[in-house]
Amino acid sequence: MEPVRVVWGVGTAETAVASYDAALAEANLHDYNLLSVSSVLPEGAAVEVVGRAPDLGSAGGLLPVVQARTTAREAGPLCAGLGWIVTEGGPGVIYEAAGEADEDTIRERIERGLAEAAALRDWSAVEPTIQTVTATGTGGQVTTALVLAAYGRADPIL
Repeated sequence: MEPVRVVWGVGTAETAVASYDAALAEANLHDYNLLSVSSVLPEGAAVEVVGRAPDLGSAGGLLPVVQARTTAREAGPLCAGLGWIVTEGGPGVIYEAAGEADEDTIRERIERGLAEAAALRDWSAVEPTIQTVTATGTGGQVTTALVLAAYGRADPIL
């Protein structure tokens, strides 16, 4: 089974879409069609924190991801983060948070969300792993900060 790879990036450009594309390029996921999934890790999945994705298949392929993303033109702090818990040998969950906030605020939101997800599933306490990326909006151009969990490899769309 391919791992779930955690990657991140920050991009700045004239438009929101261009800054998003630039952040995806920094994470090396800019050439895939991202398919949003709802944050459940399959049983036995390994999560690897890699920062920048390796080649995951042909350009245009469908790649399942969980994504935390924030975009702003205003000057100020931006932070995006993912946190995850995995039960011993079993499934897990990923929780995403992002916004015009500092890293401590985003980490707190992730920890609270993961605690609620574990309680909902009646899982005993599992220590979360959290990955964040921070940026500072320029007040001129648009800035995007994102963290993604990419599930496996991209499948051809056609």
